[in-house]
Amino acid sequence: MDLVEGSDSLEVDLATTLLYGQCHYSYRQIRRHVAALTEARRNEIIALGMRHRGRHDELLREYSAGQALRFDILMDIGGFRDMHRHRRCVQVLQEFTAVHGYAVPDGVAEAGVQPLYEETMQAAHAAYAALAAGSAAEAASSAQYVLPLGTKNRALFKMDFAEALYISELRSAPQGHFSYRKVAWEMYRAVERQHPSLAPYFRVRDADAPVDLLQR
Repeated sequence: MDLVEGSDSLEVDLATTLLYGQCHYSYRQIRRHVAALTEARRNEIIALGMRHRGRHDELLREYSAGQALRFDILMDIGGFRDMHRHRRCVQVLQEFTAVHGYAVPDGVAEAGVQPLYEETMQAAHAAYAALAAGSAAEAASSAQYVLPLGTKNRALFKMDFAEALYISELRSAPQGHFSYRKVAWEMYRAVERQHPSLAPYFRVRDADAPVDLLQR
């Protein structure tokens, strides 16, 4: 989880976001390179996204820029499927890949099945790599279907304060999936570090705290 501060210009934000969905690098890594480009090169990147826009075409999602809070999230696909439901924020997704590895669920080690779990995940990722390297049409896209839900992937969530508070409160609830509970908690902690005066307004639950099943 990385809450990227919003000190850069709108042009840098636009160009960085446009490139984000086309690779597997973090937002900070891309922004560092974009900020070092000349103004002409940045403008060229921004213009590329407009080149084929027809008269009735909406702008690409990547052009929704300028939000104060930008969360670069690396999480498993299973948890992401719930986080993806939040439509009031701008989401820029990277293609599914095995390059970031996989998450190990809580309780796997205690159950004595972690070696089997990791062996299975590694075999699935090896199958993905073999399929993606094939010569068939759209081989790389088709290979994504063999990636298990535990595979980690990167997505950029851009939002205002109200949405960050809403997601953190809703998704940190104890009845939620352990994966997005951790993400929601880390979203809150990131805001707490960068904007401590706003932290008291979040009604969140620590994802690592014991769950009281009798609490309503």
